[in-house]
Amino acid sequence: MTKYYFILATEKFLAEEEALEEVLRERVQYFRKQNKSNDFWILPNPSFLNINDNKISTLKNKFTKPTMAIISTDKSFIVWLKLRCQNVVLGEFNGPSFSIKSPLDYNMKG
Repeated sequence: MTKYYFILATEKFLAEEEALEEVLRERVQYFRKQNKSNDFWILPNPSFLNINDNKISTLKNKFTKPTMAIISTDKSFIVWLKLRCQNVVLGEFNGPSFSIKSPLDYNMKG
C-alpha cells in the first residue's frame, strides 16, 4: 500500500486560473534529466472522492463540481503546491485499499 498526497480544487481553478502548467512542466523536465519516473498525476474528477470516508467527503464538499486533483507520493511537493495555490485543500489517503482499488482512477464527466 502506498500513501498518496493531493491538492484538490475546482477544475476551472487548477486548469485555467492558477498558472500551474509551467511549474508542472519544469518538474517533468527535472525528472527526465534525473532519469526518474514521474511522481505526480493530474486527475479530473478523481474517483477516490467517491469513497465513504468523512475526511474525504468534507474536502469534496468544499467545492462545486467538476473538481481536479494533483496527486503524488511526494508529500513535500504537494505541500509546496498547497502553499503556492491558496485556494486548494490538502489531503492524503492510502491505496490501493478495499475502498480505493485504483488510486489514479478518474471520471471524465463530473
